[in-house]
Amino acid sequence: MAVSVTMPRLGESVSEGTVTRWLKKEGERVEADEPLLEVSTDKVDTEIPSPAAGIVSSIKVQEDETVEVGVELAIIDDGADAVPAAPPEEPAAEPAPTPEPAPAPTPEPVAAAPVAPPAPPAPAVAASQESAPPVPAPAPQPVSQPVQPTAPTAPASPAASGAGDAEGAYVTPLVRKLAAEHGVDLGSLQGTGVGGRIRKQDVLDAAQQTASPAPAAPAAPPAASAPAPAAAPTQAAPLPSAPAPVAQVVRAAADTTVRGRTEELSRLRKVIASRMTESLQVSAQLTTVVEADVTKIARLRDQAKAAFQAREGVKLSFLPFFALATVEALKTHPVVNASVDVEAGTVTYHEGEHLGIAVDTERGLLVPVLHNAGDLNLAGMARKIADLAERTRTNQVTPDELGGGTFTLTNTGSRGALFDTPIINQPQVGILGTGSVVKRAVVVEDPQLGEVVTVRSMVYLALTYDHRIVDGADAARFLVTVKERLEEGDFASELGL
Repeated sequence: MAVSVTMPRLGESVSEGTVTRWLKKEGERVEADEPLLEVSTDKVDTEIPSPAAGIVSSIKVQEDETVEVGVELAIIDDGADAVPAAPPEEPAAEPAPTPEPAPAPTPEPVAAAPVAPPAPPAPAVAASQESAPPVPAPAPQPVSQPVQPTAPTAPASPAASGAGDAEGAYVTPLVRKLAAEHGVDLGSLQGTGVGGRIRKQDVLDAAQQTASPAPAAPAAPPAASAPAPAAAPTQAAPLPSAPAPVAQVVRAAADTTVRGRTEELSRLRKVIASRMTESLQVSAQLTTVVEADVTKIARLRDQAKAAFQAREGVKLSFLPFFALATVEALKTHPVVNASVDVEAGTVTYHEGEHLGIAVDTERGLLVPVLHNAGDLNLAGMARKIADLAERTRTNQVTPDELGGGTFTLTNTGSRGALFDTPIINQPQVGILGTGSVVKRAVVVEDPQLGEVVTVRSMVYLALTYDHRIVDGADAARFLVTVKERLEEGDFASELGL
């Protein structure tokens, strides 16, 4: 019985998709709900699970082809025929023992010898799994057991099964390139990401572990040169030199593997380029910046962050405070919470506050939306942001969650930037960028002492707005509302303080 796999509807506003990668080939077996292929839309890349278990008998749409929703992508034959094929092999092994009793007197050892070898090769799949347990014996080879806390991962990497794991599990292109650069076998890794996915940090850790035995070897010379105790400290000195791995992580985060290489733009990068260029062409954008004193919020965070994480299950960063103040300001200044339709010549002032949060991912910048963010309190905002950000980075967000925003918040300060001039996400008319919170000496007015210089936690708030709809005075009023809400720091009740 054949099962047809069709292009699913990945969102209300999505009518077509592009097949970017087949995770199974023709003739390969796939299990029900196992990822079968990857589909890319103008909003998100999504894995399409198999609707049934069986053999991929035919692939109708090739990679990089764009088809509409409902078009047949592949045909899966339910593996009913393949299942009985396995039992015949077991009876074939059972008749072999039956001849054994006949030649019991003397030929028994002779018959047993030929029969025993053919039996193991018959179950090929089982053999590969049975061979896995013996492999842990070589595990003692790396003498530096304390250096390899992931020793259990090494034994589970036989050549055959490792290749299967690398091919079966989804690995991002960046991780594959990083593994090739460092000579890491993906099949030997056990991913720490969602669903056991291999992350780039897993590759870096594996690369560091393979390099660490080298410095461990000099441990033998100190034994030979026992009379020179001074040699031990000199060798111990290089070991704590953690800057090397740190630099490695920084370089990997910047993806230096692309140096000297020319490659085709990814679909997502093409979409980003098109949208950003279009935004600059169709709207009159300029940026206004104010500075806010968030010292009270910083103190509240220090008091409540441990209890907040224990209670809510997420860390308490500055972002939920910024988001809550932004949403409250949007209610007061609806002119900033609007959308423009140039062709119709209309502007819509939205009734609800649907806040987009810019998220940095390995594939590029994506903006999932907190729908009806105006209904959330501080804890709800923190949980929702953490959930959306995690699912966006792991490619689990839905296309509908990437659309419908009425205003966008981008936290450029998470990477240390003081402020920037963000580009509006069309057809919205505003985007707020929050910079890094830094401690600085500033002049404040004290009721008793007058003007004094003191250390405060400061942040820049940069609003890019569409001057076709929003005037400079409107932008300034909106920013001042956000600034005042943050500076008053009236969040103690929401934090349970």
